[in-house]
Parts: sequence; C-alpha cells; structure tokens
Amino acid sequence: MLRLPPSVRVFVCLVPVDMRRSFDGLASLAEQVVGENPLSGHLFVFRGRRGDRVKILYWDRDGYALWYKRLESGVFRFPVDGSNAQEISAADLGLILEGIDLRSVKRQKRFWLP
Repeated sequence: MLRLPPSVRVFVCLVPVDMRRSFDGLASLAEQVVGENPLSGHLFVFRGRRGDRVKILYWDRDGYALWYKRLESGVFRFPVDGSNAQEISAADLGLILEGIDLRSVKRQKRFWLP
C-alpha cells in the first residue's frame, strides 16, 4: 500500500497527456491545468490517452522526480467529474495503481471535519 506523509497532497490531471512529456512539460501542466505549484512537493498524476500509462511528478528537495508505470493489459481508471483536475487521497491513488475502479468502491460513512 502507498504510504505518504499526511502533508502531501495528490492532484490528478483528468485531461489525457502526451506521455512523451518529461519533467518540464509535466511541471507546466501542473501549473496550467491542475493550477498548483509543481515545486510544492505534492504529487501530480498524469494519464496517457490510451489509459495504460501513468506518470507521477513531484519535487524532491533539490529536483523533480518522475515515477512511470505502463500496464501490459488493462487501463488505469481515473475519477471523472467533468473538471480538468481533482485532488484525491493517497489511499485512492494506491487503489488506482492497484487497478481498482473508484466508482465501484463503497465507502462507509465517517466523521468529516468541514
């Protein structure tokens, strides 16, 4: 399971991305599409048009780091809400990377501080 410090936020770009983009191109998308600072240390998740590839960009103290995964079969199921970007929990990111469709997950009611 994916373990991140509670201070790290996860932003998913819901617009399909050209997977040839590297550090600077993805950082630019983090600013323009997601609307967040790519130097913040948060995770920025990007999915290819076919859905079988995902890249995660983050700032690691002294430079960008990039994590990349390609599936041999199947696709990554990102949340859909009509916007260009969405913030998700680290747990939800772990589920997506494990191949679980978040639309099929039933969540139990929990206390939520507004």
